[in-house]
Amino acid sequence: MNIHANNKSVLSCFKSPVVCALLLFVVLTLAGCGSDPGDSEDMVVLRDALVSKIRSLDPGDVSDTTSATVTGCFYETLYGFDYEARPYKLVPMLADSMPEISDDRLTYTIKLKEGIKFSDSPCFPDGKGRELKASDFVFAWKRIANIKFRSKNWWMFDGRIVGLDAFREYTTEVGKGEEVDYSRPVEGFKAVDDHTLVIKLKKPWPQLPLVLAYLASAPVPPEAVDYYGEDIVSNPVGTGPFVLKHWQRGSYVEALKNPNFRTEYNPGASRTAENKLPLADKILFMVVEESQPRWLQFKQGDIDALTPPADNFDQAIEIGHELTPQMKKNNIQLTTMDEPCTDWVALNMEDPLIGGNKPLRLALAHAVDRKKYIELFTNNRDEPAYGFIPPVMKAYDPGIKEIGPHYDPDKAREYLEQAREVQGGEIPTITLTMGGTSSLHSKMGTLLERNFEAIGLDIETEYLDWPIFLEKTHTKSAQIFQLGWRADYPDTETFLQVFYSKNESPGPNQFNYSSPEFDRIYEEATMMPAGPERTELYRQAERIVMEDCPMIPIKHRVMYSLYHDWLENYRLAAFDPGYGLRKYRSADMDKRKKF
Repeated sequence: MNIHANNKSVLSCFKSPVVCALLLFVVLTLAGCGSDPGDSEDMVVLRDALVSKIRSLDPGDVSDTTSATVTGCFYETLYGFDYEARPYKLVPMLADSMPEISDDRLTYTIKLKEGIKFSDSPCFPDGKGRELKASDFVFAWKRIANIKFRSKNWWMFDGRIVGLDAFREYTTEVGKGEEVDYSRPVEGFKAVDDHTLVIKLKKPWPQLPLVLAYLASAPVPPEAVDYYGEDIVSNPVGTGPFVLKHWQRGSYVEALKNPNFRTEYNPGASRTAENKLPLADKILFMVVEESQPRWLQFKQGDIDALTPPADNFDQAIEIGHELTPQMKKNNIQLTTMDEPCTDWVALNMEDPLIGGNKPLRLALAHAVDRKKYIELFTNNRDEPAYGFIPPVMKAYDPGIKEIGPHYDPDKAREYLEQAREVQGGEIPTITLTMGGTSSLHSKMGTLLERNFEAIGLDIETEYLDWPIFLEKTHTKSAQIFQLGWRADYPDTETFLQVFYSKNESPGPNQFNYSSPEFDRIYEEATMMPAGPERTELYRQAERIVMEDCPMIPIKHRVMYSLYHDWLENYRLAAFDPGYGLRKYRSADMDKRKKF
């Protein structure tokens, strides 16, 4: 899933009285948003900060972590991950049990839990949410296949499900103004009855249960799509633990406990009313793109948890990764986690200048000072990246450090000379696109720009709002751009599919990279069960990508999360965005009031 660069923030200190006044106004305004005079005194409220704007609340079209974080509160999937188990354990969510798999590994039979209901919505005849049916999954998955929907998640099923590719081809023939016939049968997706799904594969695909825990696979009722049309992006109708009360675009999202949510209890706790999920009555997601307002809101108790900004890191954490006395005095807690993430600069291989000039790509790759990047923007928390598979993944290859690009300006200049020969003259101006307009993005863009200009390139940097940035990358319009990927599930395949040629934009392969050899290895590996042989294929595939250089790896993330002591049952989870884990979190409102 696409990750936003603005997760470890850095800003210069605010010294202008005017700026300070404006900052105070922003903080006070956001602190008050979502406050409802109708809220009862005993209402449990969670307060989260989002570092970028939300693009959509439609699971079939969500492909970024920010949108998924919120959308995952409203929708659920067949499977999820045990909140407490480490290593991560796949468990049934909407499914009643793990799938029954045929001996040839081509047919999966999945039973659904009974009595699960969609949230109330005017899309239903009586306004009351009806019971979830197996056909709702079939509809949602066919909708992703519908080429007119332009889903970013078609890569999930492309070439894997019997009859689904033919259905997608059929949708290309549906004329303008005509409706796609979702009743058209697809052999590989069948609702045998209201509570039984059968999936038939073209070839073995051991990652299927993991993909069925991915947010995009969530069921969507056809009534909602018919009723809301394109506005379904802002009118979620799911089975999740929360329902949308209000989305003030670019500002905040307010979610309330879903009264239709099934009876489910906090794991390991007694089956009493206070342990019934979700534990919170309300979640307020505030969009706070600048790090200093986020930090001030956290310090004054208006945000429950956050990653400390780089400029304020020393105020929170001492050498040795201990909390400072002031943090301890304020009862602030600290938890850390190695994230399954890699940040990079993507190089659009369909851009005539970039894609057709490998020496130019190598020049760019050897010009980036990743250690300086990590020092400036993450207080040396993160790890330098030399490939795209993070160390936390089982298939990580320690030897990739000897293969991937290193910061070497002299070598970069040598490659640039070769690039000029390929180009037949000087290299034209290259446009670097950044997915954000905050001060942090400006600083990151400036560092990259200086790295590239130091070897003799002319760089023009543009800064776009996150939704506009995603649209530009999805339409192959960006030349080089900063982005990254977070694992959707605990299998290295989730990183390899980002480079598979059939997953080109608007799919996850936003490099628009194509290599027949890589594709061959990828297709072979994805049919294999976990084991040393598959791990070796994963590593071979990574080496092929690094040799072709469609991206510049920068860093692997290590998360440091500060949280107030009133936040209860708070755990970091590698697969949090999109998996609805906020249903397990609660807050001691008495402690918050006393803060």
